[in-house]
Amino acid sequence: MQTQANLESANTSMKSHGYSLRVSLIAALAGFIFGFDTVVISGANQPIKDLWHTSTLFHGFFIMSMALWGTVLGSLTAGIPIQKYGRKKVLLWIGILFSISALGSAFAQDPYTFSFFRFIGGIGIGVSSVVAPTYISEISTPATRGRLGAMYQFNIVFGIFIAFLSNYFLKGMGGANDWRWMLGVMALPSLIYTVMVFGIPESPRWLIAKMNDLVAAKKVFQKLGVKNADEVISTITTSIQHESAAGKASGFFSSRYKTIMWLAFMIAFFNQWSGINFILYYAPEILERAGLAAKESLFNSIAIGGINLIFTFVGLYLIDRIGRKTLLIIGSFGYILSLSMVAWSFYSGAGPIFLMTFLLLFIASHAVGQGAVIWVFISEIFPNKIRSMGQSFGSGTHWVFAAIITLITPTFLDAKNGVFKDNPWPIFAFFAFMMVLQLIWVLTKVPETKGRSLEQIQKELGLE
Repeated sequence: MQTQANLESANTSMKSHGYSLRVSLIAALAGFIFGFDTVVISGANQPIKDLWHTSTLFHGFFIMSMALWGTVLGSLTAGIPIQKYGRKKVLLWIGILFSISALGSAFAQDPYTFSFFRFIGGIGIGVSSVVAPTYISEISTPATRGRLGAMYQFNIVFGIFIAFLSNYFLKGMGGANDWRWMLGVMALPSLIYTVMVFGIPESPRWLIAKMNDLVAAKKVFQKLGVKNADEVISTITTSIQHESAAGKASGFFSSRYKTIMWLAFMIAFFNQWSGINFILYYAPEILERAGLAAKESLFNSIAIGGINLIFTFVGLYLIDRIGRKTLLIIGSFGYILSLSMVAWSFYSGAGPIFLMTFLLLFIASHAVGQGAVIWVFISEIFPNKIRSMGQSFGSGTHWVFAAIITLITPTFLDAKNGVFKDNPWPIFAFFAFMMVLQLIWVLTKVPETKGRSLEQIQKELGLE
């Protein structure tokens, strides 16, 4: 009898874990569409230039960057609807926005309509970078939160890789309209994702904090495999009561949250000043400046995407085993070494193979460290009352600096008129220096959040 009971208990536990994994994966699929959308525009770049003959300024700001500006707006404003309407409804609207953007961009007949629909997709990306990590952190257990949360980043990277492949295989399919196929195909995963979101539950922590629906929250926790649901609900309720008792002193920009605001800001700040978006967006140009032929850029892009995917999986595997802080330290050392060697490669003329080797090390370092940690860490450190607003703040900081770096890059990198037109080695030396600062910050200021409940983290950060 005891053996039978144990078997039934193990079976129930496996089903609950499978359900939690499935729900988290559905939410994380927003990251796949995010990654796909970010890179797929590269295949449309030249064809759109040839089709609409827009000015360089218009093409750069409206055609190529419009989605990024939508991302900034979406990330900075996402906290309000997420807190008011719930995580599930916003996840659903993300899928709708992605679908509209994909189809609208594919069928656009002029650059203005195209830019509008790209902006809509950018809003979806920005909102997804807030709501998906928030939702996953709130339905996960302390033991699984890291790797379930890191699935969002894994899906971003997977989406980037698939977009590279999609652009490659769709090349030649529609003649002059290849780019329409490349952009339009994103509607398929967007619609599938939208349908799948209908089957996931609302965040139990939002049900408690916003709706005070303890019964519904308990049902969700039990379905997710939380054995001591009543105890967890009691802890959450007590935490919320502490926040409410603080009254006006617990406003989002109050001194009460100064420490976690700085943690969210700094991890997002250093994420972008590692140079990751600079290298991903301008990889073909960087490699061409190093002596690799332009025709090799597609292979090199796929190689970068593949390394990014493999090492993101490594980060996902390690994040709940060795912790967030440890991964950031490992990544920082990798950043410093790889960026220093890339700078030296340009300075000394060491050759494209040497350069490519250390660019791939850079990508691997990012994937294991900042890439795996950032969305998980930001979603963990804010208390229930302001988690969505905190995630919006951290994500918004990330995207604002991404936009700034994308805009100023041509000023420094351009081979004809750039500040470092003769040799771009100072750019990489600067990024390496910034990563030295990141390492110092991680060692002295970053707390470890591995294996702790969200409420325990809140208490350890002095918020109770």
